Amino acid sequence: MRLLLVVLAFVACASAPPVRRFEPMDKAAITAVIFAQRDAWNRGDLAAYMDGYAKTPDLVFTSGGHVRRGWQDAFDHYKARYGTDPSSMGKLAFEVTEVTPVGADGAVVLGTWQLTELPQPAGGVFSLVLVRRPEGWRIIHDHTSLASP
Repeated sequence: MRLLLVVLAFVACASAPPVRRFEPMDKAAITAVIFAQRDAWNRGDLAAYMDGYAKTPDLVFTSGGHVRRGWQDAFDHYKARYGTDPSSMGKLAFEVTEVTPVGADGAVVLGTWQLTELPQPAGGVFSLVLVRRPEGWRIIHDHTSLASP
């Protein structure tokens, strides 16, 4: 009887799903999403830039004192403001200063941004919330602030 209980306990533990953790490769995957956005922006590919965002109506994007909700609204805002031509979009640079895990499937990213090669260059800070989704890590909340002139 005792052997049977030991075997049953072993089988129950062996069949439990593994506990997922936030790993160093998750931090690398998150920063890869952000730098893929930079690269897409700099070649004028706004659609590829938007691939870093979760394509959901639950996306929250805040900038310039406005809160936008939904992937499509964020995309439309970018398109109206910057167009889709590299000459109208300028050159984007990011510095990721911090990636903080929030459980196994979430992270908050803090960083700075610079947009140059425009009539009025700009820069500031950003904080992003990313979640692990079936398609990979995606931004679900973006708060971007402009630095004071």
